[in-house]
Amino acid sequence: MSLIPSFFGGRRNNTFDLWDPFQDFPFTGGALSVPGETASFANTRIDWKETPEAHVFKADLPGLKKEEVKVEVEEGRVLQISGDRRVEKEEKNDKWHRVERSSGKFMRRFRLPENVKVDEVKAAMENGVLTVTVPKAEVKKPDVKAIDISG
Repeated sequence: MSLIPSFFGGRRNNTFDLWDPFQDFPFTGGALSVPGETASFANTRIDWKETPEAHVFKADLPGLKKEEVKVEVEEGRVLQISGDRRVEKEEKNDKWHRVERSSGKFMRRFRLPENVKVDEVKAAMENGVLTVTVPKAEVKKPDVKAIDISG
């Protein structure tokens, strides 16, 4: 029994297979022409949290070296994280049973708020997790002058 019943005929062979409604969908033209590219682009998981001091982005990039990842801040406060995950070399005598790990180029972009210091962005990679820290600028409080009320 599968987690989602088959409405399109046939039975599932493996009880742990999940139904993928797009499995056999023919992608045509544009960026969707290669399903692998689409998968690697969409599967780059990134968390964004805001602390009192900074905006912190964490990306799971297992198997990548820091040289294979690029972190940039474009004009207009746009943080861009991109890279290229290489396909593993195939040996002539290898017999693949399943290929699930994505490969290809990936890119994620985030518009940063106005209160950030784009000149002080720091990035670190440890155990396949990229951490990008964007410090916040101090919000200058407007000067308030108290006015005496006469009367």
